[in-house]
Amino acid sequence: MGEIMVPRRMFLWCMSVIYMTAFVSLYMQIPGLYGNEGLLPARWQLRLDTHTAMELLCLIGAVLSLAVTLVEFLQDSVVFFCLWVLYLSLYQVGQVFLYFQWDNLLLETGFLCILVAPLTIIRGSQGVREHDRITFWLVRWLLFRLMFASGVVKLTSRCPTWWGLTALTYHYETQCIPTPLAWFAHQLPVWWQKLSVVGTFVIEIATPLLFFSPLRRLRLGAFYMQVLLQVLIILSGNYNFFNLLTVALCLSLLDDRHVNFWLRKTDKTSNNDSRLWSWLCYLLELAIWSLMIFGTIICFDLRLDTKKPGITSTTVFTYHQFNQFLKTVTVPLIWIGVLSLTWEIITALFRYACVCGFLRRFGGTVQWTVFSAAAATMFTVSLVPFTYIEYDSNANLWPGVHQAYELVDRYQLVNSYGLFRRMTGVGGRPEVVIEGSNDGVTWTEIEFMFKPGNLSASPPVVTPHQPRLDWQMWFAALGTNAQAPWFTSLLYRLLQGKRDVIELIQTEVSQYPFHQQPPAYLRAHRYKYWFTEPKADGSYPQRWWRRVYDREFYPTVHLGNTFLDSMLNQYGLKDKSPSRHVSNTPVARLVRWVRSQVRGVSAPMLIWSLIAGSATVCLLKGLQNRNKQKERPSTPAAHKAIVSANAENVPDDSLENNMELDEQHAAEEEEDGEDNEDEVESEEKETISDNEEAEEEEDDQEEQKERDGSLRKREV
Repeated sequence: MGEIMVPRRMFLWCMSVIYMTAFVSLYMQIPGLYGNEGLLPARWQLRLDTHTAMELLCLIGAVLSLAVTLVEFLQDSVVFFCLWVLYLSLYQVGQVFLYFQWDNLLLETGFLCILVAPLTIIRGSQGVREHDRITFWLVRWLLFRLMFASGVVKLTSRCPTWWGLTALTYHYETQCIPTPLAWFAHQLPVWWQKLSVVGTFVIEIATPLLFFSPLRRLRLGAFYMQVLLQVLIILSGNYNFFNLLTVALCLSLLDDRHVNFWLRKTDKTSNNDSRLWSWLCYLLELAIWSLMIFGTIICFDLRLDTKKPGITSTTVFTYHQFNQFLKTVTVPLIWIGVLSLTWEIITALFRYACVCGFLRRFGGTVQWTVFSAAAATMFTVSLVPFTYIEYDSNANLWPGVHQAYELVDRYQLVNSYGLFRRMTGVGGRPEVVIEGSNDGVTWTEIEFMFKPGNLSASPPVVTPHQPRLDWQMWFAALGTNAQAPWFTSLLYRLLQGKRDVIELIQTEVSQYPFHQQPPAYLRAHRYKYWFTEPKADGSYPQRWWRRVYDREFYPTVHLGNTFLDSMLNQYGLKDKSPSRHVSNTPVARLVRWVRSQVRGVSAPMLIWSLIAGSATVCLLKGLQNRNKQKERPSTPAAHKAIVSANAENVPDDSLENNMELDEQHAAEEEEDGEDNEDEVESEEKETISDNEEAEEEEDDQEEQKERDGSLRKREV
């Protein structure tokens, strides 16, 4: 694999943006979720009033991550450690509203950033370290675990829609928060939906095996296939920062050479491979892609439909055969990871052995030892959640590995993944609708900003923000109210008319139907929703959704209701303690002032404004640096040509000054260049100096000969 300095910087920048998104998104919802008058007050977790503390942690994390996006010097291991600790602290207090797979993925990736990022603050340099390949390899291994497990669990769950290749005929309308494009995707023909499921299996199960290929173009092909899948998911569904985080992980498959190709920069690395070797690589790559296509056709019986345009597909293999396949490949996959990591460790050791100077070589060896041990430990511990996909492989792991995993499990250093394990809402998308009334006779539906409710409301686009209450409402509809204790607290706070909770439903409180006076009664019903279909003439319907009443989800309650009070007491959600004294410290006043400034602001708009602003600043800085590089001579040879051209029209005294400037410029080039370029330049300078000395000796000899000749003439 080529140099990875540019992909590493891109990865760290993307992680800072994702951190900023996560902190800001959570900050906007803290009062309603964890405030003293929120759904799940944080004091019940920490036995103290932590509302202000949680907001402060979010603000520090948002500001720090924003600074990292703007200042490259802050892409430091210490800074990423602080970001990881901040988010982990919020995660520990967040309870059910932060128990999502992408929160675990962010914490695991954030911990890897601590190993990947340079110690800029301590070392004062962002240059390439010889062990960077080892730590960056852990990112690739995490991407492999995420994608491979996500593909495998779809089949091990025995979900009939995945085995029947019909999952996407339900997915677009049953996902938590669809986008407007999801409606159009839902109207695609069934044969295309089934073919898309086949493509999903290929991208998630077969393609990840190419992540560790020694052939560069295979890794690049895998990169583009993964990014394609994530982009399609982003366009059809609102999955907050999860897909952006997955794309950031995909950067581990790139190298400097390919990024320079994107930027139209010249590649300084020379390709010394022979034509025979290049042709052999081409043939091997062609064979691998052909094998994947052939295997897909055989496993899913892909055939052209002669009766009507389309491609038919059917799952040929059985659950038992797939389970046998997992037992066969799980252990070899682990050994592939071992060999790949070992190769990175050995090549890094060889690079350190080639470093000049005893002290530098010794310090590099110490760094290599530390980071190699850290990478080996992370890889070993991650085998426990990775082998959850196959029971026998997990049971055969060394007990010490299981013990190590149990020690670090609470810190979310490694996690198991498996997205879209089963397709829900096959018989219709379940949706809970809350209704309020002031007299118990006339009922008004309470419409949420993002989740489906109003049949005529267009599906929103909220990525990368995650409305956590809307997400939990989707999960609550899959079960009963007893499985969602927080739902009782939601109705209780709405009956009290708590503004912080109301803003979770409608940021603009005036859109809330009971903003002037809280409702006297509340109830909840469950409906089944479906996307509407185009009309017979091909025109679009006026409504996006259609629905049918299913059953009662929560009975009618009011303040003082016996059932409501018993549920609150059962879950420990009714606060009987007196209100705590509001802190009036400067920090507390600052936190409250910031809250007053953002109250009523749309969270998606705020997040996109921050992302767009930071990206614009970084782009302008990049263009400025590029213009500065264009103004300076690009190579030492060009600089020497300019100096020599100017030297023809200047006195001899200024020639010496130009030579001094030339030497200074050469020294700067030596400091900025890589070690191999330094050696080449030093060899060239030594050759030039040797030639100059030889020429001076020849001139001295000629002068000596002329003197000897003149003396002889005088003697004659």
